[in-house]
Amino acid sequence: MSQAAITLIVLAVAIVLFVSERLSLAVTAVGVAMALYLTGVISAADAFSGFVNPSVILFVGMFIVGGALFSTGVATKAGSLIVKWAGGNERTLLAAVMVLAAAMSATLSNTSTVAVLMPVTIGIAAASGIARGKLLMPLAFAAGLGGMITLAGTPPNAIVRGVLEGSNLGTFGFFEFGLIGVPLTIAGIVYMVTIGYRLIPDRTGVDNAPASAPSNGVVIARGNTSNQSIAIAVFVGTILAMIFERRIGVPIHVSAVLGALALVATKVLSDKQAYEAVDWGTIFLFAGMLPMATALDRSGAGKMIADSVISILGQGASPYLITAVLFVVVGGLTQFMSNTAAAAVLAPLALVIANGLGADPRAVLMTVGIAASWAFASPVGTPPNTLVVGPGKFKFLDYTKVGLPLVLVMFVVSVALIPMIWPFFP
Repeated sequence: MSQAAITLIVLAVAIVLFVSERLSLAVTAVGVAMALYLTGVISAADAFSGFVNPSVILFVGMFIVGGALFSTGVATKAGSLIVKWAGGNERTLLAAVMVLAAAMSATLSNTSTVAVLMPVTIGIAAASGIARGKLLMPLAFAAGLGGMITLAGTPPNAIVRGVLEGSNLGTFGFFEFGLIGVPLTIAGIVYMVTIGYRLIPDRTGVDNAPASAPSNGVVIARGNTSNQSIAIAVFVGTILAMIFERRIGVPIHVSAVLGALALVATKVLSDKQAYEAVDWGTIFLFAGMLPMATALDRSGAGKMIADSVISILGQGASPYLITAVLFVVVGGLTQFMSNTAAAAVLAPLALVIANGLGADPRAVLMTVGIAASWAFASPVGTPPNTLVVGPGKFKFLDYTKVGLPLVLVMFVVSVALIPMIWPFFP
């Protein structure tokens, strides 16, 4: 059997396992790397190369830096102040919750953002006489929207950057994703405040049940003022270092690690807390799937798939058609599997398709990264959606009813703007 055939079989099995989740996502991803090595498609060095990828290191560092804001109580305090400031008006509260969640998840884990804001949001809903579900679903969606604004906001962004850098074709800047992420976030908030809010079912009623939420490994507590100040200073300093990456000559993943070390050295976080702040499932999922890009390239499997897509699109296809087709494929897949896994599987293929069409790989990979974050039409595509299912008493089709129109809004805005911002054929 050819290496291309083996690679395609491993890819197909991976997709089935990702969708069914018969095994954990992390185990599946690492299993992919091991299968490719054992069948001789890639070397042992290639199989483990993902664990030293700059994007993986960046996420480890930022999980810790963001974790300090949660563990010291800074994030909780900020959430309480801003949400209470909005007053009792339902639409104002909804907008305030979404703006806050989007802003926090732009640079922090969107899962931890929802975990820390969920109890605050439930408490505000009870105090204001609003059904909690009316605020919880917008909270989860806003965390997904905000993640599209920066490189550190969501794993798909880092995945497409890693694939681009691994091919020596350039890179994406830390805030470059915001060129499309900000318009999408604004459009999403407007939709939820005007139309989406009416579509959210009211199954929770109004009660005074205690607000609680899983912390996903992050201990949420109120720290002393000194630790809070240090956590804020380190967070701001790390983000500034990332913004001025080229000027100071320090790569952003190194800045993230330095920030994490500063927090542990100043005892804002203990070693154990730093370990617990990292979502290791995401790290292993990301690192395990990166070797697939190497396998698709070297085996020729990527070219086979790309040739099939190109034959459908045709040479010289319109940039808008290319964008639309990629969005339908990636956006559809991400509803039923982890958005991280969807990006990890499809980003390498998108790179080969871009090369085959003679299109700018930056434009194609940006399309994949953004589309992978559209997991609004089901509760399983992204952890924030899953976190609010229980407290909101939502059903699967509730997400489809509210989220599918939002996906269509994202589709229209993205197809209109991405080819303008990143021309496919410059």
